[in-house]
Amino acid sequence: MRTERNLTRRLDRVFARLDREPERPTHIDVPRMSRHRVVLFSATLAFYLAIVWAVVTTSWLVRLDWQVMFFRPYQQWAGIHWFVDYYVVLGQRGPTAVMVAAWLGWRSWRQHTLRPLVTLGASLLLLNITVGAAKYGMGRLGPHYATVIGSNEMGMGGDIFPSGHTANAVVTWGILAYLASTPRARRWLSAVSAVTSLGVGMATVYLGTHWLSDVLLGWAAGLLILLALPWCEPLIARAEVALLDLRDRVRDRRRNRRDRTAPAPVPVSPVALKPRTVTAEEMAPAREPVSSLHTPRASAHRAPSPHAARSERTPVSPAGSRRPPHPERVPRGAAPAARPVTGG
Repeated sequence: MRTERNLTRRLDRVFARLDREPERPTHIDVPRMSRHRVVLFSATLAFYLAIVWAVVTTSWLVRLDWQVMFFRPYQQWAGIHWFVDYYVVLGQRGPTAVMVAAWLGWRSWRQHTLRPLVTLGASLLLLNITVGAAKYGMGRLGPHYATVIGSNEMGMGGDIFPSGHTANAVVTWGILAYLASTPRARRWLSAVSAVTSLGVGMATVYLGTHWLSDVLLGWAAGLLILLALPWCEPLIARAEVALLDLRDRVRDRRRNRRDRTAPAPVPVSPVALKPRTVTAEEMAPAREPVSSLHTPRASAHRAPSPHAARSERTPVSPAGSRRPPHPERVPRGAAPAARPVTGG
């Protein structure tokens, strides 16, 4: 319960910051589907289809795949094997998505908009749909599971074509360049993402987990997603508005539940007050009551005096003593009187 409350408080803080500026900031440049971008998209799509056709027809590209596989780069340059094992993680979907989502979450906090996170989600959704469908649709086996030398290994139940690591590296690191605020930052981030995705693709070829044609098709698949994102901008804006509306509805439901569980206030009816009239008796001066000095109740509960009155005291004897006289007692220093002798 305490963890859920802390999580809801943090989400409320995030959405409260977003509410400060409900409109999209004007200094953020949203890419549009320009003529130049349409040309690049068409050329990349043609390259994508050409690679698929070259592999399906078992052309020179398939022979090049086998030559690279027999070359075994992981044995030729065994000293960099440990570095390539770590570097290829930059193409895995889980770690890269977490790192990029953390950065874009901070961007959303600073720019008061959910667009960076929603754009990342849309790009990953397109990546899973397009690349996943191509993988399972063509069913190509990888180099480690090849059955016939020189064949394209298509339709064998594999999921290696195109390379998911390469396409994921192009999309996740390229989305940073797509969401850049300035043209200069976009150019630099585009170069960095291109080099990173190129290194990830070559790392998979070095390790022998992908054919060279898999990597080429993965680059084309990721680039197609980045080039097509401006067509998704209206949907991204609608999704952002829908998320904020959903947040408002959840917040209203939570408040209604709190109001239902809280004790109902006791209704207080207004009371009409009338002016009070003062009587003649109240206007007369008050008299002090005279109480009797000796009342039966007071005498009954009066505490007895520790000393008796003088009239009640025992009279003082001539010797100066207040003790009662006792004839049988003899004062000190006097001889006792002789007792009368009686006859027997």
